[in-house]
Amino acid sequence: MKFKNPLLAVTDMAASICFYRRVLGLRVVRDFGANVTLTGGVCLQTLDTWREFLDGRPVSLGGNAAELYFEEDDFDAFAKQLSELEIEYVHPVKEHRWGQRVVRFFDPDHHIIEVGEKLDAVVRRFLD
Repeated sequence: MKFKNPLLAVTDMAASICFYRRVLGLRVVRDFGANVTLTGGVCLQTLDTWREFLDGRPVSLGGNAAELYFEEDDFDAFAKQLSELEIEYVHPVKEHRWGQRVVRFFDPDHHIIEVGEKLDAVVRRFLD
């Protein structure tokens, strides 16, 4: 067995695609209408079709139980770019006890996105 992709249910596909392109630079690689795959393997599914797949069970967005994690080569430039956008933060840039700087924020449906600096950049920063 092989894990393929994370999938997020979204209320507005166009707004979600725009958010992921504008904020994280992801592009659409497959567009099936109700299901879209972005670069990096992130899949978006319309909330209505997701409910159908779950046989009508209720769906709760923004549960704070998971996140999509990204690493950025130029974390400082990304954090500056992010600060210029209208983003709802989980928290601003902070440094974890192991030295890695990260920022967490919400996408339009309150899925948590984390962007951290690459660990080799943390090591270089410590060496400097």
